[in-house]
Amino acid sequence: MPATPAWPPASTPRLFIDTLLGPDAAPVINGSSAHYLLGVMRLKAGDPVLLFDNRSGEWLATVADAGKRSLTVRIERQTRPLERVPDLWLCFAPVKKARLDWIIEKATELGVARLQPVITERTIVERVKAERIAAQIIEACEQCGRTALPALADPVKLPQLLKDWPAERALLFADEAGGAAFNSVDAPAPAAILTGPEGGFTARERDLLLDCSAVRRVALGPRILRAETAAIAATGLWMARHGDWAGS
Repeated sequence: MPATPAWPPASTPRLFIDTLLGPDAAPVINGSSAHYLLGVMRLKAGDPVLLFDNRSGEWLATVADAGKRSLTVRIERQTRPLERVPDLWLCFAPVKKARLDWIIEKATELGVARLQPVITERTIVERVKAERIAAQIIEACEQCGRTALPALADPVKLPQLLKDWPAERALLFADEAGGAAFNSVDAPAPAAILTGPEGGFTARERDLLLDCSAVRRVALGPRILRAETAAIAATGLWMARHGDWAGS
């Protein structure tokens, strides 16, 4: 007896849609998402698509009507509830375009709850394009299977970040000048990681950080890491010890 094919197939496209989904929803998809489904994936009536809305989880839908520039889908069933990611913030100094894209993509895949751009004295890129970062977040969530988008905070200067810092949240300061071994510092959620710009932190900024009671100075191995490598390495280390990697 032949095996029943898996449904939905592994090749089913997966998209974020900014519309509340549910059993009775019949959302219309247009714009670039419709172009992708119709022009790239060649979907037609009856084909499956997975949707998530950052509010209610992930849902299996089928195409009810496919036009030239839009399509209407019919919700079939919920496939996964809205996930609860570990309460970890990644605070990072923005770097140049391609490397910033890499930080956003990988941090999203690793499961951070919040992305916080921080402007430091040596930050080269001070203007952060929120729309571009938001698009990177969505694309990464679509690819990695997340059902909850990480929050994207407005850029803030380092002194203001520290002034408003919540006392109960440990801030792991990745200091290129050295510190405690990352795995020796016990900092479960709620926690945050701070990594610097391409030129590192200034002496004045380091003093400011070490005066903050929430800050814990950590080292990331024996070599000097690029800014984007430090951000992702620290995130991976924290997730392995305190995040949702710990039980996998």
